Amino acid sequence: MTKPTPNVQLRTWREEAELTRTDLAKLINLSENGIRHGLTCDEERIRRWEAGEVRWPHEPYRLAVKEVTGRSLEELGFTRTRRSRATLSSSRPVANLAKETLSVDLAALGEDENDVRRREFVGLTGAALFNAVLGPSESVTDPAGSVERLAAILVDHSAPADGPVDLKALTTAVATAKQDYQACRYSQVTATLPELLRTLRTACTTLDGDALLRAQALAAEAYHVAASILLKQEDKGLAWLAADRSVQAAHASQSPLMIGSSARIITHALMDGGHHTAATDTARTAAIRMDVDLTAPSPDELSIYGSLLLRGAIAATHSGNRHTIAELLDEATEAGRRLGHEGNHRWTAFGPNNVLCHRVNVALRLGDAGTAIDYARQVEIDQLPINERKATLLLDTSRAFLMRSQHDKALHILRAAGDLAPEEVTGRAAAHRLVRDILATAPISVRREAREYAASLGVSA
Repeated sequence: MTKPTPNVQLRTWREEAELTRTDLAKLINLSENGIRHGLTCDEERIRRWEAGEVRWPHEPYRLAVKEVTGRSLEELGFTRTRRSRATLSSSRPVANLAKETLSVDLAALGEDENDVRRREFVGLTGAALFNAVLGPSESVTDPAGSVERLAAILVDHSAPADGPVDLKALTTAVATAKQDYQACRYSQVTATLPELLRTLRTACTTLDGDALLRAQALAAEAYHVAASILLKQEDKGLAWLAADRSVQAAHASQSPLMIGSSARIITHALMDGGHHTAATDTARTAAIRMDVDLTAPSPDELSIYGSLLLRGAIAATHSGNRHTIAELLDEATEAGRRLGHEGNHRWTAFGPNNVLCHRVNVALRLGDAGTAIDYARQVEIDQLPINERKATLLLDTSRAFLMRSQHDKALHILRAAGDLAPEEVTGRAAAHRLVRDILATAPISVRREAREYAASLGVSA
């Protein structure tokens, strides 16, 4: 293997600007493109760029780097790869994962393998698959205390404290909370949410005019994050409360886009509460309301519209109405085609590959593991813009393999998800149930590895 050539130009620019790698990562995340695409750059990614391990970053990062440095990628020492994504056949039945991002081949995992290939596959670890994505896994703290503080602020009706409100700082704080959530840094965002929500309450009661409308929109986003975190914790009561607060703030902001976005989280809360028909109707009604004005839609509008359709399709799986499910998924596919790229507009992570991810989840919920795996094979996982979506895809794929009694593959993909997004596996009851299911039914050839992995997570049989 050819040794990477260090990117001297990028390191030189950073040092001349008197920036650490962490400083540069933060500037990229907080740039206009960083916030728009929900980028989660960190010190490790900068290190890989400077070491020459990545010759040409993906587009959202290229735009942000150019914005921050004021220089072209070529001036900074990056070189275009010989094979661009455009040269790859769109019909190729493999999840083509960029070498600098991921090396797991979901297509190959759906095929029969000979013994040698199988031994090679089982011998791989999640770290080997994701070593280019992550540095060492961070320890995960018990989120119970932070959730209690979050609960306290959600039910606090006391008069907010007076004081100056910095809308620019609040905008940055909300964007950071969104980025942390999408990067699966759940304990971090849960710890910061109570104070952020408290400050937003002050803003929404002391400001007026356009500043108040902006504060209400920020509050809708922050409550959306809170509801999402609580849903992952399976705290349905608090999740519903936070989702309702998001909807109220969205309507107060008078922003059609914010109202449409908040409908996504209330749909999710309804579904998790067992109200599947109401969830489906809510998502579809909100999508229809947006569709009226989509003659010349913006990327934000298409992304929210498509995300509502996807959320409605997931909710509809519980009714078993395959016509409704197919209709919603096909409409979302068309929205993804019209958008034409993988984006993170309005924090939706919507795009053609995200639609495929939801097709995986729908097939899994309908009990069709084979179809779920077939769809997973088509996903270009390196094109998904956020780790939360990547991890969810991998966990769904793991469940599909388990349904087919392919325990080695299920465990392999589960471990990969845990390396990509540690808190998505270590901190969620749903992931723990998957670990237990694999362990309970694993054949002798896989049982030892499954037992060791379960023990590393603190999961007992």
